[in-house]
Amino acid sequence: MATGIAHFLTPEQLHTLGRLVLESRYVVEGSLAGAHRSAQRGTSTEFADHRQYIQGDDPKHIDWKVLARTDRHYIRRYEDETNLRVYLVVDRSASMKYKHKEKDITKYEYACRLAAALGYVVVKARDSVGLYLHSDKIDAKMDARNSFSHLNDLLRRLQEAEPAESTNIADALHRIADSITRRAMIVILSDLFDDSEAITQALAHFRKQHHDVILFQVLDQAELDLPFNKGARFEDMETGEIVSCDPGALRESYQRVLAEFMAGYQDAATALNIDYRVARTNQTLDNFVRAYLDERRRFSK
Repeated sequence: MATGIAHFLTPEQLHTLGRLVLESRYVVEGSLAGAHRSAQRGTSTEFADHRQYIQGDDPKHIDWKVLARTDRHYIRRYEDETNLRVYLVVDRSASMKYKHKEKDITKYEYACRLAAALGYVVVKARDSVGLYLHSDKIDAKMDARNSFSHLNDLLRRLQEAEPAESTNIADALHRIADSITRRAMIVILSDLFDDSEAITQALAHFRKQHHDVILFQVLDQAELDLPFNKGARFEDMETGEIVSCDPGALRESYQRVLAEFMAGYQDAATALNIDYRVARTNQTLDNFVRAYLDERRRFSK
C-alpha cells in the first residue's frame, strides 16, 4: 500500500502541481532565502525604513542624504527575502467522514488530498510546510520544514488518522493561533460545521497576528443539493441524534439556510482579507488547485 505523497497524489498530478506556486500576500517570517517579503530587517536591496544610529552600528548603513538634510545619523534598513512557512490545519471531526455514495471519497480524504497537493507545491518552491490535525483539540502538530521527507512524514500522519467523534473547531483554531508565534500562512481545511460566529472570531485571531489565511470549506455535493427523494432518517455523525423527514419537502428551505450559512463565512472572510473557497469532493483535485492558485497570483499583483 502506497504511503505519504504516493498515497494521495498520482504522478500525473505531481507533474501538474510541480509548475505551480503558492504566493503570500503579506509579510512573512522564515529561515531560508526565498521569494517572499520578511518582517525581519535584513540586507536585501529593497528599502524598508530608517532607524536612528546607535553606537556599534556599521557606518556603511548610515543614510548620508538624511544626515545632510537633518544633521542626524540614521541607518537604512531593508526588507529581507525569506521562505514562506505554511501550516496545513486539517479538521478530523466526525462530520468529515461523510460521503454520499460508497464509491465516493469522504470529506476528510479530500481534505487530505488537497493538503498533499498544497504541501507539494510549497516544498517544491523551497518553502516550508507544517501540520495541525484537530478535532475538539489539537491531535497532532508538526513544525514547518522544507524537505520532501518531512512532507512524506506529515502526509503519513494524515493517512493514519481517522475522523474523531466530536468537534470544537473554534477552540482548536484559537489554540493553534496561540501556538504559532511567527508570521505564516495558515491553510484551514474543514467543513466548518460548527458555531460560525465562534469560528469567525478564531479566524480574526489569526489575522490579528498578521497571518495570511486561506479557508477551504470541504463539502460533499449531496450536502449542497440534498438529492434524496424518499422519506429518510438522518443521523448526526457527531451527536448520534436521528431526525426523520421528507427531504423533497425540505429541499428548498434547506438550501436557503445552507446558502446563508456559507454566505456568512464568505462575508467574514472578505472583511478579514481571507481567501474563502468551497472545495467539493467531486471536483478534480489538480484542476481545482491550479485554478485557485492562478486566480490568487493574478489578484496578488
